[in-house]
Amino acid sequence: MDASEITTWIADNLPETLLLIGGILAMVIAITYVKDKDSGKYKFMTALGFIFGVVMAFEAMSFYGQWQMVTSIIISLAAFTLIIRPFREVHFAIILALLVMALVYIAMGGLAGVMLFDSIDLTFLSEGWPRIIVAFLAGAVIYMVFNFAEAIVKLFGKILNWWPLLLLLGLFCIAEGACMLMGYGSITDYFNQV
Repeated sequence: MDASEITTWIADNLPETLLLIGGILAMVIAITYVKDKDSGKYKFMTALGFIFGVVMAFEAMSFYGQWQMVTSIIISLAAFTLIIRPFREVHFAIILALLVMALVYIAMGGLAGVMLFDSIDLTFLSEGWPRIIVAFLAGAVIYMVFNFAEAIVKLFGKILNWWPLLLLLGLFCIAEGACMLMGYGSITDYFNQV
């Protein structure tokens, strides 16, 4: 097989390829985590899983509606699991809140001499404590909203990244891909035929 034949085969069997590679990565990540979660191999596999998870998510969105629903759900679930794994301990809400605070603080500097409804002078918001307080409040609101969203995502991420479940998800991805390659369609189609 030359490179063009491999590329054609992958294009013709894209969901199967994504499932097989994603499943193998999930299983290898689970196994290397159990062996030594501080090893370079585990960190490399997690980074590789993240990159491939992004590819899986992109392809799942690009081909939405063209694949069977079960296949799309399994690919999306595996993609989410692979993407979230390296970021389980990162607190994005505080980073985003600090960014919003800085942007609001900078933007409010431009309120000097601005009139609201031609009667309210907003210059007081462009300097001193009012400017700091408004920027802090904007950051606090963003933090509360995104901290809640982050907690929900991390909850699902921790559940799906529990190594026994990650191993099962990898096996399920491989089984789905194998069923599709053997012509049974989705794994649900195979069980319906049996």
